Amino acid sequence: MNDCASCDDGLKASVQEVIDTIRPLLQADGGDIELVDVDSEGKVSVRLQGACKGCPGAAMTLKMGVERHLMEKVPGVSEVVAVQ
Repeated sequence: MNDCASCDDGLKASVQEVIDTIRPLLQADGGDIELVDVDSEGKVSVRLQGACKGCPGAAMTLKMGVERHLMEKVPGVSEVVAVQ
């Protein structure tokens, strides 16, 4: 378990930067994404909004797009989950 609060803040900031680069792609299709939290285990919680919310392809976008991209760009990310 990671007890370094500043390390967690750094991870969250890095995740936010990558999400900010992904956001325009989702907005182009009428959707959006919001970073909710990054826990000490590297689990990223996001909220899909707009056209992405409830979209049948949202799960694939989340796993094959957002999660893959975050895991490539940000060391320490273990998974990405959607929350309400």
